[in-house]
Amino acid sequence: MNKKVFIIAEAGVNHNGDINIAKRLVDVAKDAGVDAIKFQTFISEKVVSINAPKAEYQNKNTSSKETQLDMVKKLELSFDEFIELNEYCKQKNIEFLSTAFDFDSIDFLSGLNMKRWKVPSGDITNLPYLIKIAKLEKPIILSTGMSTMEDIESAILILKENGSQEITILHCTTEYPTPFSDVNLKAMNTIKNEFELPVGYSDHTKGIEVPIAAVSLGATVIEKHFTLDRMMEGPDHKASLEPNELKAMVDGIRNIEVALGDGEKRIAESERKNMSIARKSIIAKVNIEKGEVLTEKNLTVKRPGNGISPMNWYQVIGKKAVKDFKEDELIEL
Repeated sequence: MNKKVFIIAEAGVNHNGDINIAKRLVDVAKDAGVDAIKFQTFISEKVVSINAPKAEYQNKNTSSKETQLDMVKKLELSFDEFIELNEYCKQKNIEFLSTAFDFDSIDFLSGLNMKRWKVPSGDITNLPYLIKIAKLEKPIILSTGMSTMEDIESAILILKENGSQEITILHCTTEYPTPFSDVNLKAMNTIKNEFELPVGYSDHTKGIEVPIAAVSLGATVIEKHFTLDRMMEGPDHKASLEPNELKAMVDGIRNIEVALGDGEKRIAESERKNMSIARKSIIAKVNIEKGEVLTEKNLTVKRPGNGISPMNWYQVIGKKAVKDFKEDELIEL
């Protein structure tokens, strides 16, 4: 059996800066059956300059009058609130993850002893950030949105040189939502073959088809944004799954990973009972008398399959009938 796919429910900033909404997102993620819920930890002023513009999708989904810094500031949770969220995740028995977007947040989250760290696509070319994360010597999930193969190669080299031993690379397209024409899912296995590391997929498309397809292509990690309600105000809600959709995605992934099996072709136990019904045997085409020569004129092939296999057709032809056979009776030798 293949190793279980690790599913991350990306809450991100879909709590809108409200710890109570964040806890409700934890509940939803737990009910959906994911392995981990991931948030984003940052001090706004240390991540976004006052001159930073908003992305097109952010302008569509938030007030056009506010700057990126204004928008991000409203979505910030305090370190104390993340301590509370981490404890809440422990109570709910779901893994807590959060992406750090600045050095102070890395230092803070390292004190929470997370099992693994997520490097966001926007920091794959951030040399000081990569070095600091690598020196934690924890498993790393590296998102590769907006990246070339050269960008990925450089980031991996930096991470490995500074202490990273376990890296999983997520194929990703940084657009919310991502058009299906820009997914390029086959690139996930190009990455796998080039770097000989485990791969996964961070999905920003509408719906659940693409992450399920990624699992069928070998993804070991799936990350997907989710929200309580797509109609909520905020930059990422529109490109996120609602609770019932998140559950459907998880169920679909679990079904597919079981269906993938181990790759060995064999008769499945569930189908064995149908073999005699669906397969065929050599049967008397007409009434045949004992001693009569069996020929292509007096034999045929029909169901059921619990007699002599048609694969033995030419071993039967030319033999003499051992008894009288009625039309449609199984031939015996």
